[in-house]
Amino acid sequence: MSMERWVLMRKGADFMSIGEKFHINPRIACLIRNREIIGDEEIDKYLNGTIADLHDGMLMKDMDRAVDLLMEKIRSGASIRVIGDYDIDGVCATYILMEGIRELGGHVDMDIPDRIKDGYGLNKNLINRAYADEIDTVITCDNGIAAAEEIAYAKELGITVIVTDHHEVPFEEVDGERIYRLPQAEAVVDPKRADCEYPFKGLCGAAVAYKLVEALYEAMGEDASDIDYLLEAVGIATVGDVMDLVGENRIFVKQALEMLAHTSNAGLKSLMECTGVSPEEITSYHIGFVIGPCLNAGGRLDTAKRALALLQAKNKKEADILAGDLKALNDNRKEMTEAAVEEATRQIENYHMTEERVLVIYLPDCHESLAGIVAGRIREKYYRPTFVLTDGEDGVKGSGRSIESYHMYEGIHRCGDLLTKYGGHKLAAGLSMEFGMVEEFREAINRTCELTEEELQEKVSIDMELPFASITEEFIRELKLLEPFGKGNTKPVFAARNVEFLSARRLGRNGNVLKLKLRDTAGTILEAVCFRQTEELLQLLEDKYGKWQVERLFSGLSDGIHLAITFYPSVNEYMGIKTIQLVITHFK
Repeated sequence: MSMERWVLMRKGADFMSIGEKFHINPRIACLIRNREIIGDEEIDKYLNGTIADLHDGMLMKDMDRAVDLLMEKIRSGASIRVIGDYDIDGVCATYILMEGIRELGGHVDMDIPDRIKDGYGLNKNLINRAYADEIDTVITCDNGIAAAEEIAYAKELGITVIVTDHHEVPFEEVDGERIYRLPQAEAVVDPKRADCEYPFKGLCGAAVAYKLVEALYEAMGEDASDIDYLLEAVGIATVGDVMDLVGENRIFVKQALEMLAHTSNAGLKSLMECTGVSPEEITSYHIGFVIGPCLNAGGRLDTAKRALALLQAKNKKEADILAGDLKALNDNRKEMTEAAVEEATRQIENYHMTEERVLVIYLPDCHESLAGIVAGRIREKYYRPTFVLTDGEDGVKGSGRSIESYHMYEGIHRCGDLLTKYGGHKLAAGLSMEFGMVEEFREAINRTCELTEEELQEKVSIDMELPFASITEEFIRELKLLEPFGKGNTKPVFAARNVEFLSARRLGRNGNVLKLKLRDTAGTILEAVCFRQTEELLQLLEDKYGKWQVERLFSGLSDGIHLAITFYPSVNEYMGIKTIQLVITHFK
């Protein structure tokens, strides 16, 4: 378990006057300020931003070249192939480009690499397949920026290449200066290019693809609002690829959630139905933890083409079959993940790996598509940058997930000479190495890591202390103005000190949920639930107050048990009766 640092945010502003101006509770104004939203214009955009506030895609470097080329190819009837990636962002981007180009009359098909056979991104297999199929033009999406060699090979074969991507541009350090290496494609559209003046750099691959299709529609004199339905896929990819939900991304996701409530996409309807997600109540949580994992499961355990087929499904019968298959694959993936997380935890505990600043876990038999998920779960548990490595066909492959204070791509770049291939960004990376190199990599990644002890303590940023009496249904309703929540726009964290625990009981199939009755220092009593780390909570109470007091707590006879908690308030409705309930997130 990692140690936590609780930090109370104190950011000043005139919350009363902001509240009056925007007709919101001053506490809501304070929460918005904590998200670095400053000034009337920014606050208005945060609360009321719509697709009319999105930037013009033509501001992206090379967008004009990409649009001119595609117009010419569509009009001349050239064969166009979209080459995506096997994750949710790649699949959504492929779907967006195919829909857009087909609607404009283009001859378009697609190819998506097989995670095991082809590996990530563009490779010679994919280029050879395109050449054999007499493809004139290849458009990459969510990949391509790091495929300079493969793109040069495609050009030798006479294939036109347009890159759309959102990943970091590869660079070399020469005398302490970064020299960026762009692939020599006919057009390279990526907001992360150093020479791209597009104002918002945080788009996912599907959003870049959407911007291209939108610009193409306008250039060809068509009504770009005809493709508004594609915004659903942009929103799903933005959440699924864990982009910061700020600026344009916030607008994309907000818009997508509104549209998903009454979507006409047969595949998404069926997927929501078979996973039990109510379209009217869908949130970013459902995309991130229910729908997204099902769309990703195809690319992990079978082929991502299944998820693409679901998005393209034309009728309910076809959609139901595809949705059912993806849900079954995801259920299977969950079981495999649990087993791998258990094995990783066993290694860490048995070999005292928590003394290392960067965790490198070798699970040769783990399905390589699960490495990133397992790395994420271990990172969460131990709050360390984590790499999970598995045996691939021709070497060791793996994925990493990082913590806020460690730039993972730069970390592996420093060990680049030990790797056969790598790529990624600040918080996640993929890498390959030859068999037998794991120990050398573990040693090098730790030797070059400069994380301090303080940076390895998880920081719990508390928005405000909140007396229980201030938590009303109206306040909880107003909190919805801050949604969608996710990375970069996290759920507010409220705290209360010296909270008295009055009673407890276990709920859930495995008794792993705690239902509690709590009283704050002002004497207000509220119900609370604790979903995670329940055993740690009970152990903490036992260590501090003794087993006898914990037993009394379960009998409702507790006295004198106090803790500090962080929480998020919710309304629990049971048999038509609404009660306010706190969801406990941390305790100490």
